[in-house]
Formats: sequence, C-alpha cells, structure tokens
Amino acid sequence: MTDTRVRVSTPFFFRDVSDIPVARDQPTGTVVDARNRPLRDLRISVTDRCNFRCVYCMPKEIFGRDFAFLERDELLSFEEITRLARIAVAHGVQKIRLTGGEPLLRKGIEELIGMLAAVKTPDGGALDIALTTNGAALAVKAQALKDAGLTRITVSLDSLDDATFRMMNDVNFPISRVLRGIEAAHEVGLGPIKINMVVKRGLNDQDVVAMARHFKGSPYILRFIEFMDVGSSNGWKMAEVVPSSEVVSRIAAEFPLEEVAPNYGGETSARWRYRDGSGEIGVISSVTASFCGSCTRARVSAEGKLFTCLFATDGHDLRALMRAGCSDEQLSAVLAQIWRDRSDRYSDLRSATTRHTEAKGRKKIEMSYIGG
Repeated sequence: MTDTRVRVSTPFFFRDVSDIPVARDQPTGTVVDARNRPLRDLRISVTDRCNFRCVYCMPKEIFGRDFAFLERDELLSFEEITRLARIAVAHGVQKIRLTGGEPLLRKGIEELIGMLAAVKTPDGGALDIALTTNGAALAVKAQALKDAGLTRITVSLDSLDDATFRMMNDVNFPISRVLRGIEAAHEVGLGPIKINMVVKRGLNDQDVVAMARHFKGSPYILRFIEFMDVGSSNGWKMAEVVPSSEVVSRIAAEFPLEEVAPNYGGETSARWRYRDGSGEIGVISSVTASFCGSCTRARVSAEGKLFTCLFATDGHDLRALMRAGCSDEQLSAVLAQIWRDRSDRYSDLRSATTRHTEAKGRKKIEMSYIGG
C-alpha cells in the first residue's frame, strides 16, 4: 500500500494537511527551544550548486561532473522562500542570510532579495538581509544586490596568495577577481563587509598573518573559522584544525590585540581589536569553544528542509507541507513546534555524537547543501 502521509520529520507525520494542528494563539514574536534559546536567525540556501570546488566543502572527487544536483523544480520558489521567511519573522527571526552553494548562481536572486526586503518585523521594522558568497560574480552583481535591498555581504576568502587560492577553490579562479568584487561591494554601500577565512592546518594556515596584515586598517572585518566537521565529504581530522586561540596568538605576536565584547547575544564570532585602533578581527571556534548554548539559528536547505543544527543528519520537509496545500496558520504551528522541541548541542558533545552518528551509519548534512 502506498504511504500517502506527509512527512515533516519524526514524529511529524500527517495523513494530509487537514491533520496538521493549528496553534490556538497567534505568534508572539518569540519562540524558544527546549534550552530556552530564541529563534532569531534564518539561513536559507537558494541553490546546492557552486562554481568553486573548495577542498574543505565540495571536493571535486565527490562533486564531479556526474554529481546529481537538484533540478529547478525541486528548489524552493522565491514565493515559497518568502512565505517561510514571513512566518519565521512572526516567530522572532530578525536576520535572514542567503547562502548556497553559491547564491549568486541562482537566477534572479535580486528579485528574491526585493521580496524579502518587503517583509517587516512585527513592530514594522526592516529585516537584516545578508548574503554569503565566494565573490566570483560580486563585481558584476554588487549594485543590483544593493538596489534590491541587500543589507550586508560576507565573502569567503581563504588565502591572498594566488597559487594557494587557486588550489583551494580547485577551479583555478584568480584571487584578483574576488578582491575586485569586495571593492565593488564596498563602493555601492554594502556593509559592513565581512571576510571569512576557513583555516586548515597544512593547507593555508601559513597565510593567517598575511591576511590580517592585508585587511588591517581596511573597512572590512576579517574572521577566521576553524575547519569544521560539517558533512562527510571533506575528510575532516582534528589534527587539521587550527584552534582560534592559536590564530589570535599568531596575529597578536605581530599586531597587539585586545578582546572586545560581542555585538549581541548569540554572536558566533569572538571579537578582537587591534590596540592601535586600526580595526578588528573575529574568530569562530565551533570546534574548540562551542557556542551551542547561545545558538539562535535555523537553516533551510535549497529544497525546503528545515535544519535546527549545522551538524544535523535529518531535516524537516516544509516544502512537502507547502506543496500539499497547508495554510499559513498550519505552517506557522509546525515551525513553532519544531523549534520548541529543539535541543541540539552537537558541538558541546562532538566526540560522543560523532561516534554515535558513525555507528548508526548516518551522514551529517553537507555544507554545500545547507550553507554555513
């Protein structure tokens, strides 16, 4: 017998959309999970495709010519994304970040940004709309993105050495074109612009101080990210992680630093500023210094699965509900319940969780599928 049930995720099964419970109360602008963490940030992947094959994210030996990417009709439409965003905002989301894959590969991305910019918070305020990109198309797209309503942009940049950069992106893309894209984004007023460097020992860690030197005194905020065990394809090993404390020590040996208080609760990046007043850096330490206790982020994959942790193995299929005809009230109730049931703290329990996942033969979601 064919199972006609709509599956969101265990234990969310419904015979049809009429079985979905509807919350008696309207969203209050705040929903908290089992560990009292509010929902504040929504990261939405708009495509699983990328024009880079970065060795720590989409290695070419796995994501090759024969890899089966999602078909266009499998992706959430712009209308579906905006609908999800509107409902999430009613539950307290204040920031939306568009990710990928490489989001600038999604045709018409400016149209989506414009649709999201029209969504207002419960008190009538504007959303903080950001986008993470590899910068390849940024020089061409920067003005259109700004005009559409994009607030901020983050560029992934793992080395300033052209040979190292080409080797890491593995498609022989030159560093000069990314730097031009960053300048273009600054010129049109997208900011503050953040530069993210994933640091992997033996691959690019020799460039940490050079990166700091280059961006010191610039309008940009450089952030160093520990090489993470996201997914199962990047060959992660703890020995290849350069702890954030080591990154800070290396930079401080040449450019004295002092720690700065976070900008807001739940900020993932620990801030350090140069003592001479010439800017700041950030370090994101999801391996060596977990920030699970303050995590306020939910992630939606390109085909509409909601993940409550970057290191998850399963998601909640919201696309199936929307395409089965659920109402906004029903979708709102499901989203709120998923968040209330959330108890994830993978990074707090990394060793035990990893062993359990491997023993069960389950794979964590790939970074390219869910975004960073």
